[in-house]
Amino acid sequence: MSSKQSGSSEVQVDLTAPDLSPYRQGNTGVDYYHRFDSGQAGPTVMVNALTHGNEICGAIALDRLFKSGFRPARGSLLLGFANIAAYENFDPMNPGQSRYVDEDFNRLWSADVLDGPRQSLELTRARKIRPLIDETDLLLDIHSMSGNSPAMMLAGPLNKGVDFAKAVGYPGTTIIDSGHAAGVRLRDYRDFGDPSSKRNALLVECGQHWHRQTGDMAWTVLLAFLHATKLADSAFLDAQGFSAPPSDQKVVRVTDVVTVSSDSFTFSKPFQGMERIEKAGTVIGRDGSADVTTPYDDCALVMPSHAARKGQTAVRLGRVMP
Repeated sequence: MSSKQSGSSEVQVDLTAPDLSPYRQGNTGVDYYHRFDSGQAGPTVMVNALTHGNEICGAIALDRLFKSGFRPARGSLLLGFANIAAYENFDPMNPGQSRYVDEDFNRLWSADVLDGPRQSLELTRARKIRPLIDETDLLLDIHSMSGNSPAMMLAGPLNKGVDFAKAVGYPGTTIIDSGHAAGVRLRDYRDFGDPSSKRNALLVECGQHWHRQTGDMAWTVLLAFLHATKLADSAFLDAQGFSAPPSDQKVVRVTDVVTVSSDSFTFSKPFQGMERIEKAGTVIGRDGSADVTTPYDDCALVMPSHAARKGQTAVRLGRVMP
């Protein structure tokens, strides 16, 4: 365990970034992407890690799956490491600086951006990966968070996403959200965001980027995803000590997004995430000279960011669904 300094805030780095060089030569035509076919009928399933280069829990989980010798019991499994260039810049002495190289890889997934004239390292990589995404029926995109919020599944705005999240079962909290105004996430790309399509995708936030339990959660969610898609048989899951998810899952619908509008935003308390504020009108922060208050009773705070700057999301506000 080591405590490192990143800018002005001290962070804890308990996870070790694995060496991914053995996975460079894939069999898909795209570096760091591998396909395993079962020879049996079934869906094409993808598990994607390193959409952000500093979110290393997904790389740890996939490395562990590769080393286990896992092969799908049905269908086809794609495993890949997305923003490998950013990951190669990861430095545990300054772990927050390798999120991306040129631009956020997870804001590029619309046709107008992918087919447009703009160029960047991340766009070049996304365009190479895109044909694999186009053939994927079910996707899990593994992420982590800057804050100490409990792990959560971001299911998107559609009922099919919520149903899929419930079938996976881990983590115990599912968020219904509509994505980012700054650009389309991989989870919402094309058919994944079409309510009439059977293709489906989930984005999991496994916990704080570099806490040990975040790596454990990434592995648990990966096993749960393979269980829900029926690619993993019971013998493999039993050997990994996998247990069925709890039945008391919580679903939170995001209703409001607090965007920083000034050069000075502060929370009233050191919120970490999923706090439930009892009364409407409770002050939770100040944006410049303006109070930020809860719009209704029993308001849940989703993924508060204490480092948000002007134009960025400070926190999402949500209702816990019955």
